[in-house]
Amino acid sequence: MESFADLLLRLNPFLYPSSLIDILVVGVIFYWLTGVLQGTRAVPLIRGIGIILVLAVLLSTFFDNLATLDWLLRTTIQPALIVAIPILFQPELRRALESLGRSRNLLNSPFGTTDIAEMTNTLNNVSRAAAQLSKQGIGGLIVLERGTRLQEYADRGVILDARVSVPLLLNIFHPNAPLHDMAVIIRGNRIHAANVVLPLSEDIVGQRRYGTRHRAAKGISEQTDAITVVVSEETGAISLVVDGRMVSYLSETRLRAMLLELFRIKEDMAS
Repeated sequence: MESFADLLLRLNPFLYPSSLIDILVVGVIFYWLTGVLQGTRAVPLIRGIGIILVLAVLLSTFFDNLATLDWLLRTTIQPALIVAIPILFQPELRRALESLGRSRNLLNSPFGTTDIAEMTNTLNNVSRAAAQLSKQGIGGLIVLERGTRLQEYADRGVILDARVSVPLLLNIFHPNAPLHDMAVIIRGNRIHAANVVLPLSEDIVGQRRYGTRHRAAKGISEQTDAITVVVSEETGAISLVVDGRMVSYLSETRLRAMLLELFRIKEDMAS
């Protein structure tokens, strides 16, 4: 109880203002890191590491006679984490530093410079294009960028920077078109890049069940917070992939409704 009372006393902003400033700075840093890591594979990794550390600390705290566990924490686990964290979270750390370097993005709105009306029009065009590709039996892979920037993937393809439209999407994915074989990345209301190579999912079940397009859709959604729309060339089925989870056999109306919900646009605002 004395330690708890001392902690409360140190948190008194009138007596120790530096403690409050310290807490606020750390809180801002963690809030920024949470935004950068949101929707990536780092989140479950951090959760798993946190659970292990919390359990180990609790055991060593409440059971003083666990000398081996205490030694293991001090001499093995902590140094191992210092080495493992940069290796495990290399893509996320790189993304965080890039985000910090682009200081102009810190105050951006959720849609960047794209307002709700333009984003709604983009989602409508994507839904219509997916439906027409399905009817024509043409495969398609459309990636909608959200908080996580996909520039490192876009750089592997062909930068277009063209306004999203149904005819343009249909032309890109036409079997005889030079850019049809890979993915399209949409940023805001612009087709940022085409002919983009995406990482394939490591899900073994998915590899057996789905083709390359679906594995790529799952792969990019597992590593980022992007939303992916896939049209199967074999069956014409329209699928939506987010956070590694896939919903298939969608109609144009259902696809549009799900996209609006994921981008947090209400139906009455979209109509």
